[in-house]
Amino acid sequence: MSHTTDQIRNVTIAGHGQTGKTTLFEHLLFAGGVIPRAETVESGKTTGDSSSEEVERKISIHAAMGHVERNGVKINFFDTPGSSDFTGDVILSFRASEFALLMVDGRSGVQIETVKLWRNLDDRKKPRGVFIGKLDNDQADFNKTLADIKEKFKIEPAPVTLPMGSGGSFKGVIDVLHEKAYFTAADAVEKEGPIPDEYKGAVASAREKLIEAAAEGDDTLMEHYIDKGSLSPEEMKKGLIEALAESKYVPAFAGAALNNAGVVPLIDFIADAGPNPRTAKDMVLDGDKETEIPLDPDKPFSALVIKTTYDQFSGKLSWVKVIAGKLAADTEAYNVSENKKERVGKIYTCQGKKLEEVRELSAGDVGIITKSATLKTNDTLAATDNSLNFVHLRLPEPVHSVAVNAVAKKDDDKLGEFLVRAAEEDKTFRYNFNGETKETVISGMGELQINIILDKIKTNQKIEIETHIPKVAYRETITKKAAAEYTHKKQTGGHGQYGKVLLEIAPLPRGENYQFINAIFGGAIPKNYIPGVEKGVLEGMAHGTMASYPVVDVEVKVVDGKYHPVDSSELSFKLAARNAFRDAMRQANPTLLEPVMNLTVFVEEKYLGDVMSDLSSKRGKILGQDSAGGIAEIRAEVPQAELLRYSIDLRSITSGTGSFAVAFDHYAPISGRIADDVIKARESFKIQEADE
Repeated sequence: MSHTTDQIRNVTIAGHGQTGKTTLFEHLLFAGGVIPRAETVESGKTTGDSSSEEVERKISIHAAMGHVERNGVKINFFDTPGSSDFTGDVILSFRASEFALLMVDGRSGVQIETVKLWRNLDDRKKPRGVFIGKLDNDQADFNKTLADIKEKFKIEPAPVTLPMGSGGSFKGVIDVLHEKAYFTAADAVEKEGPIPDEYKGAVASAREKLIEAAAEGDDTLMEHYIDKGSLSPEEMKKGLIEALAESKYVPAFAGAALNNAGVVPLIDFIADAGPNPRTAKDMVLDGDKETEIPLDPDKPFSALVIKTTYDQFSGKLSWVKVIAGKLAADTEAYNVSENKKERVGKIYTCQGKKLEEVRELSAGDVGIITKSATLKTNDTLAATDNSLNFVHLRLPEPVHSVAVNAVAKKDDDKLGEFLVRAAEEDKTFRYNFNGETKETVISGMGELQINIILDKIKTNQKIEIETHIPKVAYRETITKKAAAEYTHKKQTGGHGQYGKVLLEIAPLPRGENYQFINAIFGGAIPKNYIPGVEKGVLEGMAHGTMASYPVVDVEVKVVDGKYHPVDSSELSFKLAARNAFRDAMRQANPTLLEPVMNLTVFVEEKYLGDVMSDLSSKRGKILGQDSAGGIAEIRAEVPQAELLRYSIDLRSITSGTGSFAVAFDHYAPISGRIADDVIKARESFKIQEADE
């Protein structure tokens, strides 16, 4: 069955690890009649966690998609990982959805990943709700968790469902919007019934909050609310739809998904009041400018590839979010990113890993194209070649890197092939060969992500892999002015080689890299040899005089020289300039530079002192910190050499609860023992390289 844009809802289920996302996803599909029974995560049979790695580790690693039908509405749900190591799949799901449902454990309240996800949704201006789960646990407290959300995010959640009891006395939830009670039924969909008398006062109070939220939907409704003190059911529904689409309130839901509690009213609310795709916008690149465009079923077809996976039976799967028009099976489209025509064969939706063939997808829907030759994540697919490219997924920079190689040299190419595929499937995972350090380096969001990728390659491809800490890409620079001249002179049979160059060098401000000035007057070096001089300078800068690291932030001025009308050549001047540069650099008080990273750490406040102390021991410079509701954010500058194992160190300090983001900031000078150690290590590396 084909659904129009107005009949589609897209919802991402996200949250901190172990908050019950996959369990809720499973029970949503069960309540929607999609699966005959809801499996547990422990069973290894859930729809959301279908890969062997997920089954073995009992955590979500990849985003899973499934859908249910309710009152003629198709709701696509995305079950996403809770670990920050797999945040890429959360972000692509946010891009594909118009509504995010953040899972909050009714015992633990708001946790670190919840805070980070909330900030990401703030940046996107994305409508969201909260599902407070596990309320059948003795330590759970719905009202306390609501207060925690209010304190940490400075918002007043509007309860759409309320719990009946808690812990051992928990017996279900009340749907405030539709004024119905739903009672838990073991291994069955929850049963609808009348609201018990003892909860009618709480329901009336919660309904008043919902009416106030609905009144925010538009000015007319607000006037009606002020005049009458209430809204009709029709006005209330209209206001809730409009206000939620504009993120004017945050609906809160209660439940215990493992016991099928709170699932049906959640589906009803999303079908009735969840934002439909018409309320959303996407971003295209118009030249260098990012421009918003509406999600429009009446415009020519266009879609964004949000994810690429490989299935052993179906081959390559390209997940697409349709932004405009319709995507039909067995048609021809255009890959705007690759400037190539693309034959679209069969298209599918899915329930976890189970594919369901469809004839078309309307704007707003998400589906899968199989066996595409050219499509890759972030590609734009469109009806014509004059469409604009969609802005790529906004993914965080990797925070953890390791150098890798195959134990058997013959497996190196094969290993590279599968690392490239892994980087295509997960865009937060990077693979590249560092020519400077002669290492293959892989980078990702954490040790867990990288270990899972490498373990999968080892197991499936039978490749033995070695890993080690990657070398740091240091730089060299100068701290004072200097000058040197060099004459390259060589006489052989026939023409000789002759070129004389006088260079002056001076330090540049950090980050300006290089400037070449031709100050020759009177033809001391003919113009046609000046390119050779600059090539020689660049060759000299490629390997500095301290430890053979590249040289940066240097102004080079060629001020004089001499040529021979017969024996001079561009090569002669290149060799003369290279040696003149190196001689000048030795006199210019050279120094080593190390990369310094901008680090942001998120930890519970109880770990703040330990984390700050650790950063100080790592030569870190604390730039500032903020705390809100028990979560601290620390901003610091730390040398990259001190952060090569930081994901492991932070996990140890914070019992696995801390997380961080890191990005290159600048290069800074180092001297003394630290510089001596770097030079010594570099000399060992050069000896080893020569032996090989």
